[in-house]
Amino acid sequence: MAGDLIKLLPDAIANQIAAGEVVQRPASAVKELLENAIDAGGDRIQLVVKDGGKTLIQVIDNGKGMSPIDARLCFERHATSKIQKADDLFTIKTMGFRGEALASIAAIAQVDLKTRRAEDELGTHIIIEGSEVKLQEACACPKGTSIAVKNLFFNVPARRKFLKSNPVEARHVRDEFQRIALAYHEIFFSVFNDGHEIYHLKSGNIKQRIVGLMRKNYSERLVPVKENTNYLKISGFIGKPEFARKSRGEQFFFVNNRFIKSSLLHTAVLEAYDDLLQKDFVPLYVIYIEMDPARLDVNVHPTKQEIKFEDEQIVKTFINAAVKRALSTYSVTPAIDFSQEVNLGFSKQPANNPFAANKPMKSVDLSSRAGTGSNRTYTPREKTTSSKTPSSSSPVMPTNKYVERNNTKNWQELFKTSDNFKMEQQKEQAPSNEPKYATVQSSLNNKTEQGHATKSIRTDSEFQPFQIHNRYIIYHIKSGIIMMDQQAAHERILFEKYLKCLEEQKNNSQKLMFPQKVQLSREDVQLLRDILPEIGALGYEIEEEEKEVFSIKGIPFDLGDIGDYEQTFDSLLAQFRDNAQVLKLDKRTNLAQTMARHSAIKSGKKLSDKEMRALIDQLFACDKPYIAPNGRRTFITQNLNELDKQFKKKG
Repeated sequence: MAGDLIKLLPDAIANQIAAGEVVQRPASAVKELLENAIDAGGDRIQLVVKDGGKTLIQVIDNGKGMSPIDARLCFERHATSKIQKADDLFTIKTMGFRGEALASIAAIAQVDLKTRRAEDELGTHIIIEGSEVKLQEACACPKGTSIAVKNLFFNVPARRKFLKSNPVEARHVRDEFQRIALAYHEIFFSVFNDGHEIYHLKSGNIKQRIVGLMRKNYSERLVPVKENTNYLKISGFIGKPEFARKSRGEQFFFVNNRFIKSSLLHTAVLEAYDDLLQKDFVPLYVIYIEMDPARLDVNVHPTKQEIKFEDEQIVKTFINAAVKRALSTYSVTPAIDFSQEVNLGFSKQPANNPFAANKPMKSVDLSSRAGTGSNRTYTPREKTTSSKTPSSSSPVMPTNKYVERNNTKNWQELFKTSDNFKMEQQKEQAPSNEPKYATVQSSLNNKTEQGHATKSIRTDSEFQPFQIHNRYIIYHIKSGIIMMDQQAAHERILFEKYLKCLEEQKNNSQKLMFPQKVQLSREDVQLLRDILPEIGALGYEIEEEEKEVFSIKGIPFDLGDIGDYEQTFDSLLAQFRDNAQVLKLDKRTNLAQTMARHSAIKSGKKLSDKEMRALIDQLFACDKPYIAPNGRRTFITQNLNELDKQFKKKG
């Protein structure tokens, strides 16, 4: 007879299973340890991280400390000082309460704990590896607690191999730290990453903490929010619309000092900005909500970032009203012309423009400079916040230097003529009033490559290219028509140009008469350092002057007025980071795709006939003219046979 099959799991295995929910990566352990330090009453907390938290995470606080018994008991599952009975779950004011964090961490790491209460002469030293206590003894140590988590997932190699690179894990650690530091601005924090202090935050008010965590110049970007009702209290800051960014990461909600994620409340903020934001742009906000804990349920998920409100529609209404009132009270209006082309990339005035005749007087005719070297100087126009800033009508086009081939094989495939159409042509004997055909070559190359026959298209004024909805270009060819997506086509052109620059490791640069300084976030500083060689190959001359401040001394030779340099690089680096995470592109391809996406003309941009013809010519000089870098089709064709079928009488 078969024996019993169901058995209780050993504590060590049960803790490893629980750790899968509580500790997903080093940042999860950082969050739990910092929350414990705050709950212990510490007002000075230090975080030390090595190798993105894989090798070491250490949190040191000056809080209450623990007795020898508590120091040992805290590593047991469901051991907590935060709650005593089930009803306490509905009045929680501490950060932690489950009693799972330390047990889970100890199950998958090597933990070294030193702790002492103020009234004790000696403290307690405990070493645990994989839930097994290796050492417990008395020791001399300062008041408070120091806990070091070493070699995370050392006994679960399958989990450890799924961790990302050190910079990626370090970024997640910084994200968790920022949330906690914003929630507790009255606490002093310092953070060391691989031996370098990256944060030194003195206790202060909310605004000082925001500026300390982000950038010094953020002070002028903030608008205070304040609303007091019998149901809840709202406070914090929101960003001015003109400083909104396309990438997310500077949006924070705190409920009773607990960071939460809520798409409903995020929507409430966006609705309050109404039409002050460009499409897909998101404002900065740090909003604190205080309300009766009985109106909340924080026991929804182990991370405690998802909570349930008793009535979330009421909370949404209050948030929306508070943000609207703040924007109205401080007379915040958009400082940019939203009717202009949205160009996240390298110019408010489009770059790389061969159409000098269409340029404003102050623009530089960059197309005439090809081959002139890099000794020219370029004076950037003054930044403007006027909503009446004129927008250029010219797209960003590559110079002839980067498209030195006719690439007529692309034209051959495009202009293939159907057999029926050829027969109709042969039947024509007498002169006709029909427009004649002429040989058309790429305007970028006056020579026809030997061995490739050029194709013919109508060149009379009746069949000029034209736009529909300022998004698509329709062009007449012998076999029918082509319909081109102007943004996708230009992205392909620029993508191949930038890849060529990166492969050759050179591009002409134009000196700026007055170097432009930009201050970046700590996260962006490290990212820019990593890609500086590639940025230099594209024609940028950038030097790091001081902590978080870079000086731009030169820009690509064929680039126009960048406008707001700081916002440009914010946007560029954010897009580069997103591509790296989502698309898993190598550095060069990622940078080329990012720049192409940012610098290309956008849908909704009105083009002249000359600009449309140049766009078509340059697209079909590309190696792969059929798809944009992100996989979208650049054009579609419709031949005459297909059109005839559409008009044939049915039945």
